Amino acid sequence: MKICAACHTDLPKDSYSKKQWKLDKCQRRCKVCTADNREIQPSPREDNNDINTDRVVKILDSLCLEDVKRISDEDLFKQPPAEDCPICFLRMPYHTKGRRYQTCCGKMICSGCVHAVVMTTKTTPPCPFCRTPNPETDKEMFKRERKRDNENDDAQATYNLGMYYSEGLHGYPQDYSKALEFWHRAAKFGHAASYNSIGTSYIYGEGVEVDKKKAGHYYELAAMGGSVTARLNLGNNEASAGNMDRAVKHYMIAARGGYANSLNNIKVLYSAGHATKENYTQALRAYQEYLDEIKSPQRNEAAAFDAHNRYY
Repeated sequence: MKICAACHTDLPKDSYSKKQWKLDKCQRRCKVCTADNREIQPSPREDNNDINTDRVVKILDSLCLEDVKRISDEDLFKQPPAEDCPICFLRMPYHTKGRRYQTCCGKMICSGCVHAVVMTTKTTPPCPFCRTPNPETDKEMFKRERKRDNENDDAQATYNLGMYYSEGLHGYPQDYSKALEFWHRAAKFGHAASYNSIGTSYIYGEGVEVDKKKAGHYYELAAMGGSVTARLNLGNNEASAGNMDRAVKHYMIAARGGYANSLNNIKVLYSAGHATKENYTQALRAYQEYLDEIKSPQRNEAAAFDAHNRYY
């Protein structure tokens, strides 16, 4: 991987001509920039209001899967490591209601730890991790999020901004190309949900042309990074293609990751004779192990206090 001096994107060797690949980093230009006769640019921090969205779409569309190193089954079917809450050190729930992103420090905190601070503070509660007062308005929260994207290379903040553009939320216009730019940038840091969103964009043709093979590639990257949604998508794709053994493997990993729907999918395959009773039993045990790891009295108290804190 080397950075193009024109678009400042970290790209693989096949994105450059042999001549350009050998040049110094301040002179090197990728094939797309060379074809567009794009001049070498200084490299200040990219501003969110000056996004070259067309360039990002070209980068995504120029991906040639034949040139991409094949992902081995050994890597693909590994159970991704679990994420823990940085305060209580319990496994973080998969369900989005069971976790809260803090725009002050960029930490993801479980709902139980957030609730504990809320219940012990009479005024606006501080961040459970860094103790910074939480924003009192949505405007202030979004301002912090943009700042973390601009100054801290915070992949979660960058991903969130992409979601706002994708769905037209919080005053952002719906713009799939801009959403892809943010997700592409967050994915450089290995952000699994961003890979999954790019894959989904290829499924529905949102900002890019429909391409199920590229969607599958990004789903694989997302699944290996811990996205159980992408893992379920891969399982569904394999089941549709008649590869039931591979589908079961994906569903099993998704069950261990906390996705209850994967249990239903294995049950359906079992009823149709495409999975064994042992497969279904193992999936149930895997999901129960996940529940045992995420449950706590503090999280249960948070869920009982507010349904928005329900974490499984």
